[in-house]
Amino acid sequence: MSQEQKDTINQQPVNTEVKPKTVTKKKKKSKKILLFTIIGAVILLIIVAVVFSGKKDKIVTVQTEKVSKRNITQVVSGTGTINPETKVDISAEISGEIVQLPFKEGDTVKKGDLLVKIKAETYGARINQQQAGVQYSRTQVEVAENNLKKAELELQRTEQLFQRGLVPQSDLDNARIQYEVAVSNVKSSNANVRQNLALLQQSSQDLSKATIRSNMDGIVTAMNNEVGEKVVGTQQMAGSVIMTVSDLSVMDAEIEVSETDITNVKLGDTADVEVDAFPDKIIKGYVYEISNSAKSKGTGTQEQVINFIVKIRIIDQDVQLKPGMSCNADIKVNSKSDVISIPIQCVTARDEEKKDEESDDEVKRLSEENLKKKEKPKEVVFIVEDGSPAKVKMIPVKTGISDDRYIEVTEGLTPEMTIVKGPYKAISKELEEGSVVKIDNEIKKKDDKEE
Repeated sequence: MSQEQKDTINQQPVNTEVKPKTVTKKKKKSKKILLFTIIGAVILLIIVAVVFSGKKDKIVTVQTEKVSKRNITQVVSGTGTINPETKVDISAEISGEIVQLPFKEGDTVKKGDLLVKIKAETYGARINQQQAGVQYSRTQVEVAENNLKKAELELQRTEQLFQRGLVPQSDLDNARIQYEVAVSNVKSSNANVRQNLALLQQSSQDLSKATIRSNMDGIVTAMNNEVGEKVVGTQQMAGSVIMTVSDLSVMDAEIEVSETDITNVKLGDTADVEVDAFPDKIIKGYVYEISNSAKSKGTGTQEQVINFIVKIRIIDQDVQLKPGMSCNADIKVNSKSDVISIPIQCVTARDEEKKDEESDDEVKRLSEENLKKKEKPKEVVFIVEDGSPAKVKMIPVKTGISDDRYIEVTEGLTPEMTIVKGPYKAISKELEEGSVVKIDNEIKKKDDKEE
């Protein structure tokens, strides 16, 4: 065996060791290709699934109710206070110190009872002075009348002498002037008497105002002063309100009603009044006065509110109401029987769809006048049509009066239709014409039980 053959034999084991490594590399490469192929196929399947799932109709879970007929009473609500129909603020007509206050808050008074007495020494002294002035002026009248008689006799004597030519014309003229002066003095003296009498009468009236008596039967509901305090009379400025006497036999609820609701309120409308002091009592009443002028709050701000005062006569006499109690009132302004009605939340507003051929540029070019004339969103409801799957149909409706839960439908619905009543998000945003729905009224029942 030659050396070359030996070398060849010695090299064969080396070759057998290299071949297995090459096969291993090829297998690894094949596995990687297979793995990437599988991953790509999975991704492709996911994309296809997403695309096809997006094409499926979205199912909206809703609650429904049958359209039916019922009685509806529309109410207008307001808040306010309880006040007596008749109350009198007792004010001082003259200034002075209070010397008597026979009654205290909560006491019952009768017509003619003494309520307040004001110190009147000043007025008494003034009356005495003016009485003396009247007497003096009357004395002056007597003097003037005597002077008039004297002037009249002197005039007659002078006229006789003048006719005989015994006195000149100047003497006759002077006699006539003296007579006329005497007449004027009598008139002036009489006027002075009348003036002093008027002052005396005024002082007498002021003295009488120092004693204030009740002009009605009632209860003292407010007391603002005490004995010894000084009050200001109404003759000089706004008088001091010493006390308030109220007739609690007839009570009213004075409530504030918003400007949007006041047009619905009419004289004679019945009302249910709830007083915070009697939480379990519904007090009956009726509207007997509606103010014509508005009461504004927060003028000039974004929180400005305009209300009107409505007075409700309380007809329940078995409740001891007190002035100033807070209350809420529901005025029944309209009532209808056996009308088609649905829950208020069933009704939503939707804009009319734009025409396909109307481009965005054309919409932008609309004038402001046309925008103002644009129709308001129409009221619609969604009814569930029979079929599988269940779908909804959007129906325009016209509504009438409503209470706190239901609203009258005058056009668009008939009894026994199945209408969608919830949830709010579905009615207001999610549902469209032909939307697929899933009815689940058990959710609503569960929510009602929890409430």
